[in-house]
Amino acid sequence: MDYLNYGNSEMAKKKLNSLSDLSGFVFSTNEQEDFSANNEASQKTLVKSDQYLEAHFSNKGRGGKTVTIIKGFEGSENELKNLAKLLKTKCGVGGSTKDGEIIIQGNYRDKIMQILQKDGYHVKRVGG
Repeated sequence: MDYLNYGNSEMAKKKLNSLSDLSGFVFSTNEQEDFSANNEASQKTLVKSDQYLEAHFSNKGRGGKTVTIIKGFEGSENELKNLAKLLKTKCGVGGSTKDGEIIIQGNYRDKIMQILQKDGYHVKRVGG
């Protein structure tokens, strides 16, 4: 069967079209395999002075609403969320993290670049 069942409702079924639909799950029959090495590499956070971030501006796919996207952060998910929280607090707006990117509601690219540069990050303005 090529459906995942998340409950009893019809809306809970999701059809799998490819292996990428499994969202990063790894299946192995090798009981000796150590998967912790993969997690350790992705959680190592670079120091601020070694981080090269990109500040993007976008309104595509968001119903015309503008957002500022920060890309290029290398580190753990918790560190990414902490940085996003700092930026949201300093700008006084909402936002989120998704796929290793920080999404801030509104066009605050210049203000965010100043905040990140004062904090020791290297930030590059990308796009218009």
